[in-house]
Amino acid sequence: QVQLVESGGGLVQPGGSLRLSCGASGITFSNYAMSWYRQAPGKERELVAQIITVGTGTNYPDSVKGRFTISRDNAKNTVYLQMNSLKPEDTAVYYCNAQNRWLAYWGQGTQVTVSS
Repeated sequence: QVQLVESGGGLVQPGGSLRLSCGASGITFSNYAMSWYRQAPGKERELVAQIITVGTGTNYPDSVKGRFTISRDNAKNTVYLQMNSLKPEDTAVYYCNAQNRWLAYWGQGTQVTVSS
């Protein structure tokens, strides 16, 4: 059974930081590209960070580039999202995604709220 379990969400003030974690089980973690998506109320789910299976190749949309950093620890089957300089518009449910050529899996999501 495949499980992706996110943690680390919460309430933070504008300008603050959070670090999200996603632990994976039931997959050969190193064979999957890992991504973080987010979905705000009334909006479509959007990609915020992606990291490839090997090396350190990453991809970010302009909205988070320079503020968010994705990393992975294949020994721990875990992917991280370091979020700095958070803005109210970063408020959303953040989802972990694991994907290879044939399959994609999602976590249950963790709420991030940026508010004073």
